[in-house]
Amino acid sequence: MNQELKISAIKVEPQAKSLSILADVDFDRFHPFAEALVKALDCRVIERHWGADRHQWLLEFEGSLLQLNYEFYGDVCWLSVERDDEVEVLVYLASLLESQL
Repeated sequence: MNQELKISAIKVEPQAKSLSILADVDFDRFHPFAEALVKALDCRVIERHWGADRHQWLLEFEGSLLQLNYEFYGDVCWLSVERDDEVEVLVYLASLLESQL
């Protein structure tokens, strides 16, 4: 696994349409972590936004739009989709990450 991508657990949450990622993520070093994650998932970055306590990237994976979020105060990282029928994309991405754990 990539040095920057230190994931210890993942969990798909269908009701929330999200994939929680428990990882060694530091707010100031989010960019290398996110780039490694994007590469591991074979996604394309569309936009990057950040503020005082949050990073949010818009990604594309095979036609599906994903939000990659990291919140400093809660120390939480997750991928989410907008539509119910795209939860299966999160399940697939979770299987890709699990194979690298």
